[in-house]
Amino acid sequence: MYELIKVKYDNESPLVSGRELHEFLEVKTAYKDWMPRMIEYGFSDGIDFCSILSESTGGRPSTDHAISLDMAKELSMIQRSEKGKEARQYFIAVEKEWNSPERVMARALQIAERTIQSLSVENDKQKQLIGELQPKADYVDYILSSTGTMTISQIAADYGMSATALNKILRDEKIQRKVGDQWILYKEHMNNGYTKSETINITRTNGTPDTKLFTKWTQKGRLMINEILNRHEIFANMDLIQTA
Repeated sequence: MYELIKVKYDNESPLVSGRELHEFLEVKTAYKDWMPRMIEYGFSDGIDFCSILSESTGGRPSTDHAISLDMAKELSMIQRSEKGKEARQYFIAVEKEWNSPERVMARALQIAERTIQSLSVENDKQKQLIGELQPKADYVDYILSSTGTMTISQIAADYGMSATALNKILRDEKIQRKVGDQWILYKEHMNNGYTKSETINITRTNGTPDTKLFTKWTQKGRLMINEILNRHEIFANMDLIQTA
């Protein structure tokens, strides 16, 4: 179809430049005065038209309006001129072509393609998130499948850190405190089944045999430590664990 007046397709809707329509209609009134009067016929900003700044040709940019086909048809009819009649018939033809089965199907296919692309991007994001969370889930499964108690050094090794560093974090988190040479849980954590104290035989520096209480962590305690370290953004290294 011959392009009598340029029609742009912004955001899937046919739009016409108010200034270009004004020029085609050969309206004698200046555009800046004509368009406000036309708008008073009951057109709504944001629905029938929107204001835009036209490209500058050296001076200050002038205001233009992107108007809908319906508004363009009505403005053409209001002029009551041959140019107005010609423009209105042209816009009716543009609208008919826009709503033809072929054009509707083409738009539907474009929308479907964008939806597929959007879902693909979202799927990739979900895969990345799962990949980031997987090591954490694997470590929890690893803990739940374990039995018996562990020393703080063994637990710390899962995170590539020292027992001293881990003990300090647990102390700062008010989980434990040191009494003599043994780490003891604070009272509010004592009855949660996090630790077990074992008696071990030792030999003093003077050669005298003796015994000492040694704190070991249960798997429940190990899970609690994992939650604390994860809050500090410290995560278990599954590669280290699986090769241990």
